[in-house]
Amino acid sequence: MAAERHSVRSGAVRGPAFEPGTVLVTGGAGFIGSNLVRWLLDNTAVQVVNLDLLTYAGNVESLADVFANHGPGGSGRHFFVHGDIRDADLVADLLAGNAVEPGTDRAIPTADAVLHLAAESHVDRSILGPGEFVSTNVQGVLTLLEGLRTELDVRPRPFRFVNVSTDEVYGSLGPNDPAFSETHLLQPNSPYAASKAGGDCLVRAYARTFGLPCITTRCSNNYGPFQFPEKLIPLMITRALGDQALPVYGDGLNVRDWLHVDDHVAAVWLVCTRGALEDEVYNIGGGFEIPNLDLVKRLLGLLEKPMSLIRYVPDRLGHDRRYATDTRRIRERLGWSPRRNFGEGLRRTVTWYLENRTWWQRVQDEAYRASHALYLAHIPS
Repeated sequence: MAAERHSVRSGAVRGPAFEPGTVLVTGGAGFIGSNLVRWLLDNTAVQVVNLDLLTYAGNVESLADVFANHGPGGSGRHFFVHGDIRDADLVADLLAGNAVEPGTDRAIPTADAVLHLAAESHVDRSILGPGEFVSTNVQGVLTLLEGLRTELDVRPRPFRFVNVSTDEVYGSLGPNDPAFSETHLLQPNSPYAASKAGGDCLVRAYARTFGLPCITTRCSNNYGPFQFPEKLIPLMITRALGDQALPVYGDGLNVRDWLHVDDHVAAVWLVCTRGALEDEVYNIGGGFEIPNLDLVKRLLGLLEKPMSLIRYVPDRLGHDRRYATDTRRIRERLGWSPRRNFGEGLRRTVTWYLENRTWWQRVQDEAYRASHALYLAHIPS
């Protein structure tokens, strides 16, 4: 498979391969989800059932090429369902292959893997309204796990449930602390991180108690095309293009580890098909740490915009100081390593936003909503 050619060192993979025929991707119209769906259809032979509620950050325009190339008029390998992971009846039907794609007469094939990405994911929004995060990120996971438990009781078969999580569940690091390993305590500091940690704990419990075939991945900060412009990199790009102030929290020295979305989705598939259930968790990181302020300055340089656009705003409540991921497990046991150089990946990302203004301008007001509530309304434009 292409995934192996591009992401795996020869001889590094251990254990038997798992080869699903149909994958249910939740949240497949979001940033990481749409990139994963596209990557799967371009690099594997699987059929993809894409379940997305199409909340503010889910956008079918991000899948325009997928619908054209792999929908009913193309290869026929992509099935789209507008729905909620908290809808137990819908989840049961999708897992069992008892549903028809809305708007078509195509029967949806029975799933033998779930790649779970559907989530509320923006820390700022979780500060403004934690309840929706708990509902989606905890209750939603519970609904999926219960649905899978029932399905495998009725129709036992080889299966994988990959729970795509975040390094934010580990909390915050000091400047000289070692990077987060998979055995690091869960110490979430935001409602978003706490809700993801709650979902992670449910996945672990269902694997240990009921024997469900579950693996969790925890990634560092992603960047790349189709990212909703409320997140740091597209927020700064889109505001700089409008010569608007760029808000930087606190002193700007909070450090993040950046991972290109293409490297992330390749790793998720590798974990699904080659990961060991006994490993339980795999960290996925880009291995490139940079303070937020330095990143913003890089973006301004690429866009040829003045540094005077930077505005410091009061620090975010519960703001984690530093994230860094220890990725030795996935590197040594599965042979994965990131392919994208950060500098080149960032340049290509800036180019994508320059060339796709229509995509992000349509959602700009909603993208800035939480930012306006927290700080944008209080700084000059």
